[in-house]
Amino acid sequence: MPEFKMRESFLPFSKPVIEEDEIAEVVESLRSGWITTGPKVQRFEKMFVDRLGAKNAIAVNSATGGLHIVLHALGLKPEDEVIVPSLTWASTANVVELAGAKTVFCDVSRSTGNIDVEDAKRRITKQTRAIIPVHYTGQPADMDAVYALAKERGIVVIEDAAHAVGTKYKGREIGTFGDIVVFSFHPIKNITTGEGGMVIARDDAFADRLRLLRFHGVSKDAWKRYEKGGVPQFEVIEPGYKYNMLDLQAALGLHQLPKLERFIGRRTEIAELYGKLLADVPGIDPLGFEDYENKHAWHLYIVALDLAKVKLTRNEFMQKLQEINIGTGLHFPALHTQEYYRGRYHHKRGDLPNAEYLGERIMSLPLHPLLSDEDVHDVANALRHLVQKHACP
Repeated sequence: MPEFKMRESFLPFSKPVIEEDEIAEVVESLRSGWITTGPKVQRFEKMFVDRLGAKNAIAVNSATGGLHIVLHALGLKPEDEVIVPSLTWASTANVVELAGAKTVFCDVSRSTGNIDVEDAKRRITKQTRAIIPVHYTGQPADMDAVYALAKERGIVVIEDAAHAVGTKYKGREIGTFGDIVVFSFHPIKNITTGEGGMVIARDDAFADRLRLLRFHGVSKDAWKRYEKGGVPQFEVIEPGYKYNMLDLQAALGLHQLPKLERFIGRRTEIAELYGKLLADVPGIDPLGFEDYENKHAWHLYIVALDLAKVKLTRNEFMQKLQEINIGTGLHFPALHTQEYYRGRYHHKRGDLPNAEYLGERIMSLPLHPLLSDEDVHDVANALRHLVQKHACP
């Protein structure tokens, strides 16, 4: 084993790929004088409609905003419940709380981190209105099982596809089927608009309601009021939010979406290289794969640290990686163990054992198209070095 050599420069966990055509499009927006919601947002929405064969694509300023208006539009009441996997970003559950309902957490697969549909089934009650499966890391949840459960129990499915632009389930791209799907374009995602999201909605009336809710509940957005031939008059149909996407954001998306396959292709190469390099590193266990046909979009490459083989906690291990110039991410601590949810719902250790197990052990390795193979080797060597240095006796 050669002596470990630390990188000279810090390797960030993620970095967006912004090329000259994106920059030129943003500059053109700035020079045009129209930078808020306008024609580029409309073009970006149409790109999703065309790509997915969707009836409606509603651009928003974040996936969180998209999830929030979807739950608002369902008209949830305080006694209503929404099933959410515990291994997810805070917003998946936060929007349930903000909509005035109750979050009911379910467990996940210890192998993949995706929703455990059988555990979700056990937690459905007469008060359950919806379930929010998360396509974790870019690998799709078992949507046949989720939709079968939803049909059996008469509940709504809202797909949290924040990780899953470009993901396929049994040959079907996420967003081409299902009633409500919400994508994210945060800077660490497979494509980015800086911040931003897209809601795909099958029902036309529901989609029209979402368009109202994303912009104050008024009948016309700024572009419809101020473009040539537009009429400034508008009506407030109902109180809404300020969740509209800007043309400045859509300018990035117009060039990012056509590059999605290239980006996923490179992410897949990196993930496969990680798999080879880490296969013989004791104590580092990459997440597994679902046994149904799917296309993994590789938003994240996550490994679990075997705490029985090293003398460090996961957080200490991540700190050691940072000290030797390797950045990592945490996606995610189990949400039911967090202060607010622990206090509100009185969860105890052992309630959701798989989410708790992963939440204490997982870390996300650097993964973005700008990584070189040498960078990936550096990460693998750093992991091997730390495992050997801090191995349990």
